[in-house]
Amino acid sequence: MPLRTLETWPHGAIMLDAQHTRFALWAPDAFYVSVELEDGKSVAMLPQAEGWFEVEIKCPAGTRYRYNIDGEKDVPDPASRAQACDVHGWSRVVDPLAYKWRHSQWQGRPWHEAVIYELHVGAMGGYAGVEKHLPRLAEMGVTAIELMPLAQFPGERNWGYDGVLPYAPHSSYGTPEQLKHLIDSAHEHGLAVILDVVYNHFGPDGNYLGQYAQGFFREDVHTPWGAGIDFERREVRHFFLDNALMWLMEYRFDGLRLDAVHAIDNPGFLQQLAQRVRQQVDTGRHVWLVLENEFNQASLLEHDFDAQWNDDGHNALHVLLTGETDAYYSDFAADTTAKLARCLGEGFIYQGETTRHGHTRGEPSAHLPPSAFVLFLQNHDQIGNRALGERLHQLCSPQALKAATTLLLLSPMIPLMFMGDEVNAKEPFLFFTDHHGELAEAVREGRRNEFADFAAFQDPERRERIPDPNALPTFQQSNPTFTDSEQAQFYRQLLSLRHRHLVPHLPGSVALGAQVLADGAVTARWRLGNGSLLQIDLNLSATPVNHPAPEHLLFATPAEQDAQLPPYSARVSLSPVGEHP
Repeated sequence: MPLRTLETWPHGAIMLDAQHTRFALWAPDAFYVSVELEDGKSVAMLPQAEGWFEVEIKCPAGTRYRYNIDGEKDVPDPASRAQACDVHGWSRVVDPLAYKWRHSQWQGRPWHEAVIYELHVGAMGGYAGVEKHLPRLAEMGVTAIELMPLAQFPGERNWGYDGVLPYAPHSSYGTPEQLKHLIDSAHEHGLAVILDVVYNHFGPDGNYLGQYAQGFFREDVHTPWGAGIDFERREVRHFFLDNALMWLMEYRFDGLRLDAVHAIDNPGFLQQLAQRVRQQVDTGRHVWLVLENEFNQASLLEHDFDAQWNDDGHNALHVLLTGETDAYYSDFAADTTAKLARCLGEGFIYQGETTRHGHTRGEPSAHLPPSAFVLFLQNHDQIGNRALGERLHQLCSPQALKAATTLLLLSPMIPLMFMGDEVNAKEPFLFFTDHHGELAEAVREGRRNEFADFAAFQDPERRERIPDPNALPTFQQSNPTFTDSEQAQFYRQLLSLRHRHLVPHLPGSVALGAQVLADGAVTARWRLGNGSLLQIDLNLSATPVNHPAPEHLLFATPAEQDAQLPPYSARVSLSPVGEHP
């Protein structure tokens, strides 16, 4: 990959050759900016048009540096490619060509082959720790791992959504070269690697941009995390566009999951990002772009984005499995079975209807292919945003979970699982941070106050028992252990069926609709790309349902089924081409 120039990638420290580096900072509110090197050398940066400062100096890879603003404040590079330790300290010059790729011919995998395993790098022991699990995951039938955000955040432990230096992989997980080694090794095992990126806000500690580039933000637009980012400004757009390209081109990630794009409030930026990626990536290479979007904007999935996380599907399944209807689950408490049927038949449940907040949500989605929706029973949010981080197998019956897992892994939607799902990990996944002082106290109290609307935590004394996010044991308790089990064998069996019978025929699949059989029971059908008919019957209730087993049964749990669909059961049939109505 050729080195980029100031014109094509202006932000940050870009090596020009083995001994020289160009530094560029957008600081429109600064009068004077210098590069400060750890050896004590200070070099004034030259002011350029439109608020830029830049300079080229003799500076090899590994050099530690920071910027000084107006002779008063030392700050890290907002486009730092690596930090020496934390978000407040020295940035480090990185040679993007230092790592020698072993599998440079890897072209990725087609989207319809995706079976995604979401994980937290820190909870699995850093990049080297994750690498140890690659053979196991590939053997199980996973085809992609998705890393929760890596951008440098304050402290040593964090979910990653408090990142403030989007270009710098977090220093406590390993070096940039170790991250590349992980990706290289994943490719060796046939695994694609997706990165969760956060472009909707910066974390609360370590973001210095407002001190010298107030134009980065919009005070008239607010998000849950503070002032909105001003994506109308070219410099701001390119800061994030170039970041996306860095992960895909330099690190060779196979895709990005864009966090909470509903908080970006700029569809033009999202479309530009997708277009830039499609233009820049080599022809023939598979790169996936996936959204998290509360707005259910089906229109974004019609062109350059591959899919969206389908929270609707998860929420309906969760209500049926657990009976919980607190907070956001209340939008799925009424007519839950019909809502699940709509999800299976049309993708989104909310396609313009009014939510509990009185707002309309969503766009019609029935015209989209099933692969435009990522389905899951759990993810980092849905476990970690529980007060005590319980996993689904601790909240519902084993039989019901098996039935729901059958739907997850054998429907034409793209399945996603969270680390530990496949072994029914006993450890929780809690919300953890590493803040200090007043911020730590605010996060601790804010976390506990979040659950005041939940029936189980309306008592203030009970809320006090919610684990402190900043306590080290909260993170330690969230590190899953992996032992082979009946559940792991179950995942292997279902994924083997998926890869053998479904995946080759998923392109061109069409949903044919779904019907309610009884309260808690649905049947759904899809025509696959080769013309065969896939049908899934699901009963998540305690009552058997009269519904004869179809011919061409592919899988059933429990295995013994007849004219009735038993309680907590699923069955999957696949009719050959020409042998169905």
